[in-house]
Amino acid sequence: MENHDDKVEDIHSKVLRAGRRTYFFDIRETKASDYYLTITESKKFTNDDGSFYYKKHKIYLYKEDFSGFKDLLSEMIDFIFKNRGQEVISERHQKDYNPNKNSVISENTQGFSDLNFEDI
Repeated sequence: MENHDDKVEDIHSKVLRAGRRTYFFDIRETKASDYYLTITESKKFTNDDGSFYYKKHKIYLYKEDFSGFKDLLSEMIDFIFKNRGQEVISERHQKDYNPNKNSVISENTQGFSDLNFEDI
């Protein structure tokens, strides 16, 4: 299998730092002298001994897929903002976060236990 990163020169690059994650947007050139986009997510992890390492995930996006990718990305972002707003809600950002707030509790508890959506 060919490694797309062997001796590939970046034509244009941008970096987005987002906490423990960094996103790299790189325009590269194919062997046929056309351009394509790589998007890499790099996430920093810490070992028990204090040393750290990165996990990377990469996608390759070619021109024939740009329109569909852009449309779906915009649609998904709009859906999230419409249904959950733009405020970030997570354990890291919310001090009073309660992981059990979405629990389903049966009124007839005989023989039943609490059920979290994560259990489904």
